[in-house]
Amino acid sequence: MPQVIFLPHQEICPEGASIEAEPGISICDLALKNGIEIEHACEKSCACTTCHVYVREGMDSLEEPSEDEEDMLDKAWGLEPDSRLSCQAVVSDADLVVELPKYTINQVSEHH
Repeated sequence: MPQVIFLPHQEICPEGASIEAEPGISICDLALKNGIEIEHACEKSCACTTCHVYVREGMDSLEEPSEDEEDMLDKAWGLEPDSRLSCQAVVSDADLVVELPKYTINQVSEHH
């Protein structure tokens, strides 16, 4: 099974994490199932950018983003070429390295 490595994030995942992932799970769902409280204000419906992440390694193994995802990403804080919405990025059979941005567009955490 592929490994998804979450790089350390000062507030959400201070130690970082390496998680074995079942192919077919979104990065967001994998994070949430493993105690990494990534924001997801729209309940993972591709209607906001609070679950925005950077896929630092393994981006080529992900399916191309949909037009809806690309439109939403245009509104994300700190957009980079390796940005994805974690609710839409589905793990395949390759390892990934994911970095959580320092900020989201939310002023206050939703704490789902």
